[in-house]
Amino acid sequence: KKKKPKLLNKFDKTIKAELDAAEKLRKKGKVEEALRAFEALVNQYPQSPRARYGKAQSEDDLAEKMRSNEMLQQAIKTYDEVVSLPNVPSDLIKLSLKREADRQQFLGRMRGSLVTLQKLVHLFPSETSFKNDLGVGYLLIGDNSNAKKVYEEVLSLAPNDGFAKVHYGFILKAENKIAESIPYLQEGLESGDPGTDDGRFYFHLGDALQRMGDKEAYKWYELGYQRGHFASVWQRSLYNVKGLKAQPWWTARETGYTELVKSLEKNWKLIRDEGLAVMDKKRSLFLPEDENLREKGDWSQFTLWQQGRKNENACKSVPKTCALLERFPEATGCRRGQIKYSIMHPGTHVWPHTGPTNCRLRMHLGLVIPKEGCRIRCAQENRFWEEGKVLIFDDSFEHEVWQDAESYRLIFIVDVWHPELTAQQRRTLPAI
Repeated sequence: KKKKPKLLNKFDKTIKAELDAAEKLRKKGKVEEALRAFEALVNQYPQSPRARYGKAQSEDDLAEKMRSNEMLQQAIKTYDEVVSLPNVPSDLIKLSLKREADRQQFLGRMRGSLVTLQKLVHLFPSETSFKNDLGVGYLLIGDNSNAKKVYEEVLSLAPNDGFAKVHYGFILKAENKIAESIPYLQEGLESGDPGTDDGRFYFHLGDALQRMGDKEAYKWYELGYQRGHFASVWQRSLYNVKGLKAQPWWTARETGYTELVKSLEKNWKLIRDEGLAVMDKKRSLFLPEDENLREKGDWSQFTLWQQGRKNENACKSVPKTCALLERFPEATGCRRGQIKYSIMHPGTHVWPHTGPTNCRLRMHLGLVIPKEGCRIRCAQENRFWEEGKVLIFDDSFEHEVWQDAESYRLIFIVDVWHPELTAQQRRTLPAI
């Protein structure tokens, strides 16, 4: 059974009745009254850690109620004050700093949160859970190398810590140490420790196994699906809107975007010729794919719209294509997608992978397609590109590409909002 934290020092025990009365108000949801009561106690007993902690919690509650960042900053400041008082019980220090770090992260103050977590680890060096939190703090600012050191330290102290294992495996996978990442991710998930049951870990373990040619991948995808992290074994995006129609392949009519499809197919030669001119003149405008999706080969892209933002410079090189697209806000305004040319050279294989969200559909317009050797699989069905024709699929389903032709393949990719999203959702969903 979990021990109840000790929150009162010697002095606070003498004013326990007053502290309890204020806390009772807070527990009942009488936030403003609780805050006034704790403020009065802090004024009367400025050295009382428990009164100040109660004030911080009440400010925290009020910030939530008012949705006020300003009030939340005040709460963060008060949590910090608790720790600087004399004779603070160690349980109270832990609770104050942990909540302070959490609230700093909530406000996006990742570096401030990191300092708070470092303080916790410094004060309680033997508590691995604080080190684990510190590792997450480093990951949140993209500092994988310091996070890695922290998890190595945890695993040297507690070799079976599942939380440290999944995060360490996650970092190894990001470093492309695919085979090494597998046992850490797998053992971490099998531990069932708090914080391990997360869709990202099932996603990366399955992906690592697939890249090693191990069919066990689908066992983990199935488990991720059963745990509610994936919409299905095949549809494994992590940023989703529930209830949207889900199928790997779509027809133009099913999307409702028939005008866009007609326009792309009617003008395919214009789109192709502008793309070829860019390829000839400025090869450097085509940038290599950088998400580590290729097993081998040469695959580059030239992006015109990203996250609903137009790349004005790129559009100067293909003005007619961009003018054509301006008429279709379902594509240019899709903040969870891109519009781009994609060139793939012979000998390229793209690993099975899934896109990040079920909020978009992806259109592929064939521009230069070799007679044979190029194919795409989405879920369990292979399709082939044709020049001047649009293929539509939902890239939140697993898909894979092979380019075994004699010459390059050029297509034009247009992402559109999932047709079932409301106007309100299209306006407010955060960009990806």
